[in-house]
Amino acid sequence: MSHKMALYFHRMAEFDSALCVRVNKSSQYRFVRLWFRLISRLGDGIFWYTIMLGIMLTQGAEGIIPCVHMASAGLFGTLLYKWLKGRTLRPRPYEVHTDIWLTGRPLDRFSFPSGHTLHAVAFCSVALAYYPMLAWMLVPFTLMVAMSRVVLGLHYPSDVLAGAAIGGLIAAISFLI
Repeated sequence: MSHKMALYFHRMAEFDSALCVRVNKSSQYRFVRLWFRLISRLGDGIFWYTIMLGIMLTQGAEGIIPCVHMASAGLFGTLLYKWLKGRTLRPRPYEVHTDIWLTGRPLDRFSFPSGHTLHAVAFCSVALAYYPMLAWMLVPFTLMVAMSRVVLGLHYPSDVLAGAAIGGLIAAISFLI
């Protein structure tokens, strides 16, 4: 790797860490901390399973294909992000930076990519392809899930961006299959 490229990656890592610290500082406020813990917990799957149940209850048999599509994208997302985490082994920000306050519960050991964000983007993208009228609810929730990961000290912003990109890619590919 060239010196210029190494310097670029070093600066990007510094920016990523500094932004992580800055965003995480908002978790010192009780309301912010509790709100994003709730969003993160709902992003564990509860919100998405509830959406799928709502689709099944309101759409009947017509809701089966969208729900199976969402579940399939979610399953593939789980397999892919666990494989990636096992290959990259990136420590979580609170393990590296003493000025990052862990205010959430990690589901696994490693940081890259954000599985919550990956799944939120994949589920949201698939659901909106079938039910665009749900955008008013799904898009803000997806954005809050992504924000929660950095606010709670669980991920760097780059983990979240990578998770979003991978989730979007999974959704896009799922429509081609």
